[in-house]
Amino acid sequence: MPGVAERQTHDYVRNGTTNLFAALNVASGQVITDMAARHRAEEFQRFLNLIDRNVPPHLDVHIVLDNNATHKTPSIQRWLVRHPRFVFHFTPTYSSWMNLVWVYWPSEVGLRQAA
Repeated sequence: MPGVAERQTHDYVRNGTTNLFAALNVASGQVITDMAARHRAEEFQRFLNLIDRNVPPHLDVHIVLDNNATHKTPSIQRWLVRHPRFVFHFTPTYSSWMNLVWVYWPSEVGLRQAA
């Protein structure tokens, strides 16, 4: 109801929803993707490691992110110190549409639905 905070029961289940991670190379159009059942710092760090393995080591990596709390945890900050070629750029609050990777999702989702 309007004016009432949304609530969840103790047995709430997301019923098949998933978290999609994507890194878009704006120069080539290549996309690195991963999916996870949850979106915690642990899953985000696993995705960062996937990017690190797939991007040639001589290149710097600039990542445009929304302001999700999992992107700013102490464990992620420590990971960034160990991986100085990675630079985070955060979109303004409520402006995740500014992240170019969102251009990828509609076409990708459409392809999967058509299959």
